[in-house]
Amino acid sequence: MSDSDLPEKRNMEILLVEDDQFVRETLQILIQSFGYGCDIAFDGFDAVEKLLKKKYDVVVTDVSMPKMDGLELLAHIQAKHEYTDVIIITGYSDKAGYAEVIKAGAVDFLKKPFEKEELQAKLHRVERERNMVQELEELSLRDELTGLYNRRYFAHKLEEEVGRAQRQGHQVYLAILDVDNFKGYNDAFGHVAGDEVLNDVGRILNTCTRRNVDFTFRYGGDEFAAILTQTDEEQAVKVISRVLDFFSRKKHGDTSLSVGLVRCLFMESMSWAENAEAMVHRADKALYLAKNSGKNQIVSNGEK
Repeated sequence: MSDSDLPEKRNMEILLVEDDQFVRETLQILIQSFGYGCDIAFDGFDAVEKLLKKKYDVVVTDVSMPKMDGLELLAHIQAKHEYTDVIIITGYSDKAGYAEVIKAGAVDFLKKPFEKEELQAKLHRVERERNMVQELEELSLRDELTGLYNRRYFAHKLEEEVGRAQRQGHQVYLAILDVDNFKGYNDAFGHVAGDEVLNDVGRILNTCTRRNVDFTFRYGGDEFAAILTQTDEEQAVKVISRVLDFFSRKKHGDTSLSVGLVRCLFMESMSWAENAEAMVHRADKALYLAKNSGKNQIVSNGEK
């Protein structure tokens, strides 16, 4: 088979739940021919187990199955996997109808027998709608000016990365950066020039950090933040030193960057909210020391 004969790879993982072996294998081949990844489950209980082990975008399930039927599985997914969509398949003898299935929370409905094109069209529609929702969610997490993640996403990402570090045994560092003398520069040269300073900070942060490993944010006003994962203090200082060096080359008047850099230490005796507050407080304290010790420098874990 040549590359041109292969189906277009699509960005959606599907779990097919069907107790009839022939139907299950036929539908799996069909779904894969559309370019989707497709795993199979033999019944509702098997599907529940597979959903614990892997994230699926869509579950396509028969409604009539022993032990746990499709509507019971749908209810489970609604309760435990809110970002997974469900398409229900019914036969002529099944009592469940379109209105009941949609009211129960399914995104679509197929009645046997159905044409290949009908299944493909429904999967494509779900994919388009999921992509649209994802794009809107992504926009809501981005700062409009710099394109960096915003403060709203910072709180979520800090919890996620510190939790991952706890499980995997690596270190996470938090840097909070402030543009020195920004107000005076903004007043003297105007908001357009001030926005260019902020955009430069954002671009430099993204240039100096690792994509999909480190995460950068506009924390608010002229403050920025970076979560540096899978690193140690020496490497974290090197990364932030590069940020300061690159920014100094931009020569935006007397502006510079002051940075508070701290290791994110999780205390089991405190709640996550208390831990997050403590991490940010330590970084803010280090930043304050950097600002009050001459600016244009990094204070790491309370020390210059």
